[in-house]
Amino acid sequence: MAGAGTAAQARRSGHDLLGIYLNDHLAGATGGLELARRVAGSHRGPAADNALQRLAAEVAQDRAALEDIMGALGIPVRVYKVYAAWIGEKAARLKLNGHLLARSPLSDLEELEMLRLGVEGKAAGWRTLRVLAETDNRLDPDRLDELIARARGQADLLEELRVRAASQVIGLGATVGGS
Repeated sequence: MAGAGTAAQARRSGHDLLGIYLNDHLAGATGGLELARRVAGSHRGPAADNALQRLAAEVAQDRAALEDIMGALGIPVRVYKVYAAWIGEKAARLKLNGHLLARSPLSDLEELEMLRLGVEGKAAGWRTLRVLAETDNRLDPDRLDELIARARGQADLLEELRVRAASQVIGLGATVGGS
């Protein structure tokens, strides 16, 4: 009987694992898109507002690109994971941040950091698919190169905005413990 369990494990194909992997990325993209839209709507000022609106639009396009790739690979969307991520993003808004009814001054900084982490994860997923594209002709290497480059630009933008937010909220050059 022990051999049957091992054989069942061996039958779990790379396609199954890729399906789990891409559905996890799609769930992350869903939460990231909700966060990007919220961040774009909460920041004011022409420079940040335009950049964040553009970022939210790109994140939506990236999510759609992932769905297209999953379709090309014959990987079904696991809707329960998408819904769980959507609910998780909404629940994350309820974090204890020292302010009950209003946004904390830290909200901008923390949200930009979360977006940055999401973009880095997305870029890692694109790079993984890029390696797979070397042997799987269902994947377009040039399109993946574009997605990787766009993620790099998104990460750079978010880092710039994050540093600006940190400077405004925490103050760069402030000494620890203050004086």
